[in-house]
Amino acid sequence: MATWDLTEMNHHVFICNGSSCMRKGGEEVTQTVREEIKKRELDVRVHTTRTRCNGRCKDACVVIVYPEGTWYHEVDEQLAEKIVASHLQEGQPVEEAVTYTYYEKGMILQNDRVTGVAKDKEKQTAK
Repeated sequence: MATWDLTEMNHHVFICNGSSCMRKGGEEVTQTVREEIKKRELDVRVHTTRTRCNGRCKDACVVIVYPEGTWYHEVDEQLAEKIVASHLQEGQPVEEAVTYTYYEKGMILQNDRVTGVAKDKEKQTAK
């Protein structure tokens, strides 16, 4: 198993490979993101991680870019290429595809996306 040197990394990309995202092309998105990073020689600056479900299944396939805390929705191979070129290489998020962006006081929902179920409401119904 690899132990990567991440000292020069400035972005961490989480790519959902949960069941809903996989049905919406999660594997293809994962491969496209990784190929674009390599093609643009961003390997040292950008690290990727496949995740399981990120809890936004209606937004499948979900890609999240940190440290900004930018959540992207409905990512396909073309949008994946654009995210790498624009956000990861040029520092410009792909605004029309952003679901959430992190601000000092929390996450801000954007682009008229579905709010979803409040976490404490879910806990109340489980009782």
